[in-house]
Amino acid sequence: MRRLPLLVYLSLASLLLHYPPCSSFSALCPIANIVVLVLENRSFDHMLGWMKQSLNPSIDGLTGTECNPHATDDPRSPLICVSDDAQFVDPDPGHSFEDVLQQVFGSAAVPSMSGFVQQALSISRNLSRAVMKGFSPDSIPVFASLVQDFAVFDRWFSSIPGPTQPNRLFVYSATSHGAIRHDKLNLLMGYPQNTIFDSIHEEGLDFGIYFKNIPTTLFYKNLRRLKYISKFHFFSTFREHARRGKLPSLSVIEPRYFDLLDYPADDDHPSHDVANGQKLVKEVYEALRSSPQWNQSLFIITYDEHGGFYDHVTTPYQGVPSPDGIVGPEPFFFKFDRLGVRIPTIMVSPWINKGTVVGKANGPSLTSEFEHSSIPATIKKLFNLKADFLTKRDAWAGTFEDIVGQLSSPRTDCPETLPDVRSLRIIDPKEDSLLSEFQRELIQLAAFLNGDYFLTSFSSETNKNMTATEANSYVERAVSRFLAAGKQAIKLGADGSAIVNMRAIRKPSSSVAPADIEGASGSQNIALEGASTDLPLVDEPTSLPALEQSPEATPAKEKRKLTLAPSPKHKSVSHSGDLPPSDAAPSSPDLPLSALYPSLVPSSSATPTIPSGSSSPPFFMNFPEQMTLPPHNVP
Repeated sequence: MRRLPLLVYLSLASLLLHYPPCSSFSALCPIANIVVLVLENRSFDHMLGWMKQSLNPSIDGLTGTECNPHATDDPRSPLICVSDDAQFVDPDPGHSFEDVLQQVFGSAAVPSMSGFVQQALSISRNLSRAVMKGFSPDSIPVFASLVQDFAVFDRWFSSIPGPTQPNRLFVYSATSHGAIRHDKLNLLMGYPQNTIFDSIHEEGLDFGIYFKNIPTTLFYKNLRRLKYISKFHFFSTFREHARRGKLPSLSVIEPRYFDLLDYPADDDHPSHDVANGQKLVKEVYEALRSSPQWNQSLFIITYDEHGGFYDHVTTPYQGVPSPDGIVGPEPFFFKFDRLGVRIPTIMVSPWINKGTVVGKANGPSLTSEFEHSSIPATIKKLFNLKADFLTKRDAWAGTFEDIVGQLSSPRTDCPETLPDVRSLRIIDPKEDSLLSEFQRELIQLAAFLNGDYFLTSFSSETNKNMTATEANSYVERAVSRFLAAGKQAIKLGADGSAIVNMRAIRKPSSSVAPADIEGASGSQNIALEGASTDLPLVDEPTSLPALEQSPEATPAKEKRKLTLAPSPKHKSVSHSGDLPPSDAAPSSPDLPLSALYPSLVPSSSATPTIPSGSSSPPFFMNFPEQMTLPPHNVP
């Protein structure tokens, strides 16, 4: 038998040691862990446009000659031109579907990107200059470093020309299910479409949602199912998972959405300080960089939409497919056939060439573009998922697997740390300020998860009157209760496809024996939507599953009575669980909800809403209203 020359053996061995390009969709593609961070409401030119001048001339950024008129239908109208002195922005520019229509089209029949100043003037005269300002690279040093060392996409668009929630829905489901604005009913009940999380789960892979006060991914109905309850973690857990090399296939980072003095918002939503968003990106990057999983990671940083800030690149308006054929509501009846404004997108991996600039998408069709649906489309390819595309939109969207498939081995020159960041704000957070529309939606989500939304006193005006401090405390408690209830339901044998539906009720204090509920004046009922009728009888005391906490937070535990009452065919069983006290009222752990949150004053006439259409009685758990859960708003 003839032997191969030694040189041939060495060549074959070398090939085996190198990863194949990701464009081959091989199981050996080097990316095994993807981390996604979606920030809020900034355009590409506003954040990254000036990097063309000083960092990389190949970026499609600003030249300094771009201007917008005060009035788009007046050729003699004064102009406001771009500048690189953006700082702290307040108030929030317009970014509704109607606002974006004016910003993009002006008075033209096709996108002209000429109406930003005119639209801003309709809100505030001072805002007209703010929307044309961009950040100098020196003021956002974390992004400047990442653009130099990794990849920037200069033709990535929001999925629809509209506000936050419809665009965030596209990120993981490639559709907004017909929403062009904030649809309260669907936001509360949960959007029904499948998500990339479902595709990952079906493949036997794992994912995690790491949040600071409330995860917006709970706007997807499927993410509320019991089988996914364990996927939700406080943000401190991300650092621990990264340190131990335990990050799942897909990690989603949810920033802090409420602006407090001790815990400032880091989502970049105006009027929040973008310096805090820079600090969050720095923290996530450095946790990944020091992780044993670094050499198999891809970190994606993008924004939900442009937030009303100027961008000079024309939004695509031809050849864009509707995701699912659903037409938007009146009066626009939007067909989802054009994209929104360009937004910043940066990708980080040791498999990315230094200083990469990614422009127009290379397929799969001639009109394909990079937009939010590119994320689930590329995840499908990188992980070789067998599930179909989620919609026609992710089947059409450009994919970016090739940017991590050009090197034969991971780079070793990636910075271990990123630059420090200075604050850009000139005033402290306004903790007593009223909430933005986006924040009010988060309150509504929290109220639905916690059961308070069904109280007659929880009117549409309630969350408008909450301050940032009250709102932050309320959503943290609501999410903690919802996740704790889900974990308890799992321990009791509930089916993984069920969803916990909590209903808040009030009972007259005279009819409630204080000993039965340890002095509480009310309780919360929890029904499991779609639960199995064959839930096991619990005969022994069961403790509420411990919630994850920051390593720095180790509060003492105290007893709280937990009453579990399965469906009427089972006998009621009373249990005592160990529940760590909350940080909301340490000196008065039994302070009622109405005292903790003055805007919430439950009505004594409220009654629970029981899910209908089920052939079996719902499964209930009763939590004392004053049950406290661990704090988790640690930095």
